[in-house]
This record gives sequence, structure tokens and C-alpha cells, in this order.
Amino acid sequence: MAKLNVKDTEITIISFAEKDYISLTDMANAKDSESRAADIIKNWLRNRYTLEFLGTWEIIHNPNFKVVEFDHFKSRAGLPSFVLSVSEWIEKTDAIGIIVKKGKYGGTYAQKDIAFEFGSAISVTFKLYLINEFQRLKEEEQKLLGWSAKRELAKLNYHIHTDAIKRNLIPDELSSAQTSIIYANEADVLNVAMFGITAKQWRDANPNLKGNIRDYATINELICLSNMENLNAVFISEKLKQKERLIKLNQIAIQQMRILQEMGQRKILK
Repeated sequence: MAKLNVKDTEITIISFAEKDYISLTDMANAKDSESRAADIIKNWLRNRYTLEFLGTWEIIHNPNFKVVEFDHFKSRAGLPSFVLSVSEWIEKTDAIGIIVKKGKYGGTYAQKDIAFEFGSAISVTFKLYLINEFQRLKEEEQKLLGWSAKRELAKLNYHIHTDAIKRNLIPDELSSAQTSIIYANEADVLNVAMFGITAKQWRDANPNLKGNIRDYATINELICLSNMENLNAVFISEKLKQKERLIKLNQIAIQQMRILQEMGQRKILK
């Protein structure tokens, strides 16, 4: 569930069947009082153009849509006596573009294409602001998804990194406690090369923050760390001393961060 603020009106968005559904009830409240929201939706639904739009959307997206029932409604649309509720539309045609939810976030919701069309019934200005805010939300979600994906990539590369440590730096006779010391020590090689401080130094400097230094890294820093973990695994396999690896990795971090920042300034990497 997410919220948009459109022209001082809070609009709820929910996920249903892995698709975004926008609250028509909230949108109708922007036009009139909450007590009339249902009437606004019902009047919009009985319009012939609206029914043609909904029916066409269902035919494209819903293989179970009952076209015969749709044709029956369409033939009566526009008549003074024609009345159609959202529940009746869903029940008779097996429509999926509009849903009715009960409970805390109850109301009438519609798939985004339909919700944008309903926005025209509120006002053209409102519709455009709604589309703009929805697109902004999706862009923010994509940025967050990109950061999470790169964080997971860093975690996967960390396993490659620790495996190289285990195979090349940790003798079989070492205890688990000794092993963990070596792991921590090697992790700090990357931390110092990238951030200039160890994990402990970061924790001491940030006692109120949860997690670790990498949880607060930028996307560019995570990309660079992923590359460095792979390279350090290679350096370890080549039997390079830790001091030599630290110097090499620091030089690589500086070079790669410069490149990534230049790319960001050219808006190639967002």
C-alpha cells in the first residue's frame, strides 16, 4: 500500500494480483464529499463511453471476461433507466480492472489505466497531476529496487570473497574463533580501501545507526565494492600480501569512483 498526494487529496494505491490499483473512492473525494463518492463512481460507470472503455480494457487484459454480458450492458448504457454498480459489473462480467475492497482501506479501486480515465471525470488538471505523481512514485521504487539489487550483488560477491579467504589464507587447523578474526580482518581491507576506516571505527563513530557501513553506502560505492571483492579474491589466490592488496584496491576504488561519478554527472548512470 502506498499513498499519493494529488492536489491536496490523499490517494491510496494497493497491490492486487501483482498490479497497481488506485483508489477511485479517494479520487472521487477530490471532487465532492465522501458521502457522494459512491454516486460519482456509479454515474461515471453508467456512461456509454465509460463502458466501452472498460469493456475494451477487459477484452485486451482479461481472457475470462464475459463479452456477452458486456454487450448487454452496453446496449442499455445511456438510457435514463440504466443504473450499474461496480459490484454488479464485476459479478456479471468477471471484470478484473475494477475491484471493491472492504476493511481498513476499503473502497473502489481500479487498475492504473482505468483510474487515469476516471480522473477525467474529476478534472483534466487532476488527471494530469495524478499521472505525474504516479510516475514519480514508480521512479522512486525503481531507484530503491536498483539499490537493493546492487546490495544483494555485493552480498553474493562477499561469499566469493570469503571462499577465496578460506581456501588460501585459513589453515585447516585454525579454530572457528581464529577464522572469524581473519574474515573480519579481510573485510576491513575492503572497508579501508573504499571508505578509509574499519568496520569498528565506523560503529564507534556512528553509535546510533543500525546495521553496518555498507548499509549506508551509495549505489556507486556498492558497485565499486562488488568489483573490489572479486578482485581481492583474485589477488588472494595469487598470494599477494595484504598490504599490497590494500594499496592496489585503494587505487582501484579511487579510479572506479571517479568514473562512476563522471557517468552520473552525464546522467548515464542514475
